[in-house]
Amino acid sequence: MKAPDQGSRAVLFDMDGTLVDSEPIHHRALADVMAVEGIVLPPGFDEACTGMTIDGVHARILEHGPHLRLDVQALAQAKNAAFLLRQCELAWRPGAREAIAAVLDAGARVAVVSNSDRMLVDASLRALGLQKPGQVSVSRNDVRQGKPDPEPYLRAAWLLGVAPEACLVVEDSPTGARAGLAAGMAVVAWPEPSRPDLEFPPGCLHADPADLRASLMPWLQRPTESLPAA
Repeated sequence: MKAPDQGSRAVLFDMDGTLVDSEPIHHRALADVMAVEGIVLPPGFDEACTGMTIDGVHARILEHGPHLRLDVQALAQAKNAAFLLRQCELAWRPGAREAIAAVLDAGARVAVVSNSDRMLVDASLRALGLQKPGQVSVSRNDVRQGKPDPEPYLRAAWLLGVAPEACLVVEDSPTGARAGLAAGMAVVAWPEPSRPDLEFPPGCLHADPADLRASLMPWLQRPTESLPAA
């Protein structure tokens, strides 16, 4: 097993809604599938499912459309196909590219940790120009339990060889924030501007909605031995 490097630090970024402005595309992809199934989801359904695994989304759909013909695997396949048809709509979330550049300039490592399937993570990485040799990313397919379980973030830290207490998580959803905190990491809450009222768990730091880079700098500039454990 790779031993953590106590002298290094890393920032672990969520993907959807954090690095890439993809949540609306995920919502539209699910709507495309629901239209075929003849199911109308209630207002607020998309927001309630932000950050969830496909298993959780499937269970929520059954509450409103018990006649859904698709099991979890079939729903995932249909939604992924619909998402990939819309991948040309993917773009950086404003401020995310600058934040990653600041992290790398500070000598810290970067990983991407997502609850999405590998094929969707790879599509987003390609769209952002982040798919490169050595780039660590963790998808739902790479772990037994997705967020809010800490496993995805702990796996990313292990792959990087960085101790969990030397990792900072950046998340746009309370679900992902809970995963980061459970992993023993510091967590920065950076909800999308359209969702300022999201309730994040206690212990999260809160980023400036307009300037993630500036919000990360105090943590990046601290001596490694003084980094806080969540």
